[in-house]
Amino acid sequence: MKRRDFIKNTALAVPVLGLFPAGLAGIERQCKAAKIEKRALGKTGVMLSMIGFGGIVVRDTSEQEASSLVRQAIESGVNYFDVAPSYGNAEIMLGPALEPYRKDVFLACKTQKRDRDGARAELEKSLGNMRTSKFDLYQFHAVTTMKDVESIFSPGGAMETFLEARKEGKIRYIGFSAHSVEAAMAMMDRFDFDTILFPVNFATWHAGNFGPQVLARAQEKKMGILALKAMARGPWPKGADRSVYPKCWYEPLIAPDDILMGLRFTLSHPVTAAVPPGDQNLFKKALELAPGVIPLKKAEVIKIKEEGLKGNPLFTYKG
Repeated sequence: MKRRDFIKNTALAVPVLGLFPAGLAGIERQCKAAKIEKRALGKTGVMLSMIGFGGIVVRDTSEQEASSLVRQAIESGVNYFDVAPSYGNAEIMLGPALEPYRKDVFLACKTQKRDRDGARAELEKSLGNMRTSKFDLYQFHAVTTMKDVESIFSPGGAMETFLEARKEGKIRYIGFSAHSVEAAMAMMDRFDFDTILFPVNFATWHAGNFGPQVLARAQEKKMGILALKAMARGPWPKGADRSVYPKCWYEPLIAPDDILMGLRFTLSHPVTAAVPPGDQNLFKKALELAPGVIPLKKAEVIKIKEEGLKGNPLFTYKG
């Protein structure tokens, strides 16, 4: 086994004075020169790069572009890749590009099917598209309503496929992504999931009260926490020109200082990894800025809270 150089700098490990529900002292972190920091994924024992590769990055690219983007990510130290059938032709583009590195990466996929047969069909198709015999993580995708939750766990629901596939060795870990607090909490109450993929954003957290309760529950269950929307500013303003970022349904953070601020906010929580937007240039910017992603200091926490409270959050929770 290769020697690991663990981060032990107290300033980077101590919780930020209770302003977050928890700090980073309880999450194992690994850092190697010129590579992206790796963090433990809950209780799985897996170490993932704190910047993930979202499959939308290669949607509608050429084979050469897809291979180049994947190679750049790998060379930067990214070992966490996430894709879904709903991302257009992303699976078809990512499968061949990732194939040479498959044994060295953690590959996650998702399904929006809520029934047993639909989930099975989509799982098998995704495995074929991705040129792999198994997914390291398979997730219920975009669980939003209580109806979604009930369908997943009902007789003939998609959970039956997940459990069967795990026994068959076609999936290793089971997780879910959600865009509502209610659905996320209900999912965690119903099953001992390995991971959650959830928005963790400075504006939704502070102005929307969206996230603290979910992360607290996930940490209590020792789940691996994966984050979305770290680089989101908020909804697109009315009349905004979206053509520059066609893969972003929300307005992204663009300036390097703002991007770094967003990533640092998200990754100052006990989050294993953040998945940047699907735009190629924004993903490359996240890779470039990764060395500067260190936990926020007390004064910075206060400042980013002020900024967050002024923002227009993508999601809100009134519970």
